[in-house]
Amino acid sequence: MRLVTTVGELQMWADAQRAAGRRIALVPTMGALHAGHRALCDEARRRADVVVVSIFVNPTQFDQSADLEQYPRPLESDLETCRGAGVDAVFTPGVGELYPEGSQTWVEVTEVSRPLEGRSRPGHFRGVATVVSKLFLAAKPHVAVFGEKDYQQLAVIRRMVRDLGFDVEIAGHPIVREADGLALSSRNVHLDAEMRRQALVLSRALDAAERAVSGGEREVRRILHAVALELGKAPLLELDYAELRDPETFDVVSGEIPGPTLLALAARLRKPDGPPRATVRLIDNRVLQPPTRSEE
Repeated sequence: MRLVTTVGELQMWADAQRAAGRRIALVPTMGALHAGHRALCDEARRRADVVVVSIFVNPTQFDQSADLEQYPRPLESDLETCRGAGVDAVFTPGVGELYPEGSQTWVEVTEVSRPLEGRSRPGHFRGVATVVSKLFLAAKPHVAVFGEKDYQQLAVIRRMVRDLGFDVEIAGHPIVREADGLALSSRNVHLDAEMRRQALVLSRALDAAERAVSGGEREVRRILHAVALELGKAPLLELDYAELRDPETFDVVSGEIPGPTLLALAARLRKPDGPPRATVRLIDNRVLQPPTRSEE
């Protein structure tokens, strides 16, 4: 496995792979790799001849400095995970390599970025779109694989690729969960036992909404009520949002859901004995698929 730290070296490596007729897959990450990232690597391997993983904690997508400082960075463990997954190259640039001194160029996707995470974390998606553009230019991939847990991020990247004409296939991978339903996240390491137990209400709220919709419920108010009942069972949880949105445009859905509809959740879990600001923010989602009228 090759360890690369500069854009120039990665571009040379990518040029050599392309010259040899090999298809390149990129898996962008911020490290703290878990089984969900391993699944992305496996998917990348299925889609390409060589796989490159980027490990870079991107400072421009954090709206709070404390969150950036607390983000886990177990690099040696991450490299072992990559070796175990058969990754061909790992890109671990420093901040100055991707953001040279005086850097002033940004990529911004406007409309899809506005609601949900964009509203809660101003500037987040500008940082995401900018760094992913830089990674595409460095790794020159034929395909890039992203997890669907960050569903809005995936939509932003797809919109950016279409708008700017990047010659990159964007592949989404379903959310990987623990056996009890908790979505895998690098932030889960900050949950103590009680916080983790209460975090399960997120997936249970998604399950409740899915049961309602599968049973023929289409009214937004009633679906969100079922979600609220589940979320209310976790006293440590502070809800950021629970919204129904069009899964492509991210327009809000009101009245009745017309077809496949994204249910997006974000919440903070307070540490039981910690200071008021000691929280862990988690997100989760599911695309609800209402039955057709004939199936009902």
